[in-house]
Parts: sequence; C-alpha cells; structure tokens
Amino acid sequence: MKAVIPVAGLGTRLLPATKVIPKEMLPIVDKPIIQYIVEEIAHAGITEIILVTHSSKNPIENHFDVHFELETTLEKRLKRSLLETLQQITPNNVKIIQIRQGQALGLGHAILAAYPVVGDHDVMVVLPDMLLENEGHAGTNTNLKKMYEAYQASGESQILVHPVPKKDVVKFGVVDFVDKETHFTAGDQASVKALVEKPTVDEAPSHFAITGRYILSRSIWTFLQQTPIGTQDEVQLTDALALMLKEGHALNAHHLKGIMYDCGQKLGYMQANMAYALHHPEIGRDMRQFVDACQADEKVSA
Repeated sequence: MKAVIPVAGLGTRLLPATKVIPKEMLPIVDKPIIQYIVEEIAHAGITEIILVTHSSKNPIENHFDVHFELETTLEKRLKRSLLETLQQITPNNVKIIQIRQGQALGLGHAILAAYPVVGDHDVMVVLPDMLLENEGHAGTNTNLKKMYEAYQASGESQILVHPVPKKDVVKFGVVDFVDKETHFTAGDQASVKALVEKPTVDEAPSHFAITGRYILSRSIWTFLQQTPIGTQDEVQLTDALALMLKEGHALNAHHLKGIMYDCGQKLGYMQANMAYALHHPEIGRDMRQFVDACQADEKVSA
C-alpha cells in the first residue's frame, strides 16, 4: 500500500503567514507539520509516500531532500546531534515522491492525480493539516496504525472520525452509522451506512466528522472517476465514498483516540504548538512554568 498526502492547497485560512510559505511547512515547535505527518505514516508501516503538490510547494520537496552544504558545515563544526536530526527527517526506508495537481479541484481530484503512481492498488490518504496527539503524548499516535491493522485483517475500507459540536458539522464530511444505538467510544470501530459532505445542522445524520485519515480499497479509483463535481465546485472524496457504500462496499469508522488539531486554521495551529511545546523534551518543563505563571497573573488581575 502507498500513502497519498495532498499538499496542493493554498492555505488561505492562515494568510498572510502562508503567502510564500506552504502551510505544511509551518513549524510545530521545531518541526514542520508535514514532517509529523510523514512520521505518522511511517509508524503505520507504509514506506512509499506520494505528495500531490502545487508549483508553490517546492519548500516541502526541499525539506525531505539532502542539504549537502548544511550537513557538511555541521560535520565540520562537530555538531553531530544536529546533523543526526537532519538526517532523520525522512524516516528510514521511506521513499517520498512528488506529483503535481494541475488544477485545484478538490480532495477527490487531488487523490486521482496520484493514480498514475499508485496504480490499481489500495491507498492510504492522510490530510496534512490534521495533526493528532494521542494519550497525552504530543507527536505520537496509534490511530492510523490500528486502522491499517484493521484493514489488513478485514479488507474493509477505514476512515477516522471524531465527535464535533453540532454547530460545526457544516465544516466536515459527516458519518451515518448502520447501528445508531452503538456505544461508540475512543478506539472503537463501527460500520458506516452513509456519508454527507458539509451538511446543514438539520441534515447531519450524526455529530461524527471525518478526521483526515482514510485507508481505502482499490475500488475507490472507479468511484472517484465517476464522482461529479459537488460541494464548492470540487470533486469530493466523501461523495466517492458515498457511491462506494451505495454499491455495497463496506466502510468502517474508527473513533479517534486522542486529540485532533486542525492546523489549517489559526486556533488549531496555536493549540497544537502549545500542546507539543508542553511535551517537548527540551522546552516542556520551562513551557509549563510559563503557562503556570501566566495563569497566576490572570488570577491576580481578576
């Protein structure tokens, strides 16, 4: 199985920071967002990753390339710890391939752009602005790995979901479950009956939203090719999955265990930086003291 990361988006919700810097290259403490995503995929056991890019996204490609001059300088200055950090940016045995998306016509279109590289095979899709924190340990999670294990055991496509406030369903693809009475808790799986892309509050079949992690059988390629342009004049992956369900293909929802940060918007990006900083081995203790000091100042002011 190969993994596809669509990175061709313009990051308009984070302007002006993303005017010349891809949103995927914005740092979470000391690593860009995209590096955490690649590490997560590698941890799940995937060794070939396709980046679906745009002409403005060269910094992403450069990040995963060898910087000979910088590495030579660090070696000469005996800064071997930093050198090792640079050399570990791309996980061992992982190959990263770039392919351009000619037009920005939605997530479904971006995934189709990777078809010539993936071929008629199963595919993992990971969105780069959804960053996961698991069980209180920033930067580590097991959700994608467990989804892949479930797929290998059953052969049934998997999506990651998490509960959102009812008013926020309009921002997401929303899941309708086969058994609506199922007690669905973190780490559990449930069968999906239908999907709705960005429904109104009244139309939403549940408050569980798709969370940017998909493991899909090869049949998805046929349905992506059949999917018409939909919401926001784009080819929506959710619509292709809905077609797949109507044709009788199984789809399972995996309940997120941990926390999801939407780093494609300002609040989520800042929350992720704070959470990861608090757990960082170098600055975590000082960051905690800083937060405690700020809280003490607020109490005094109040």
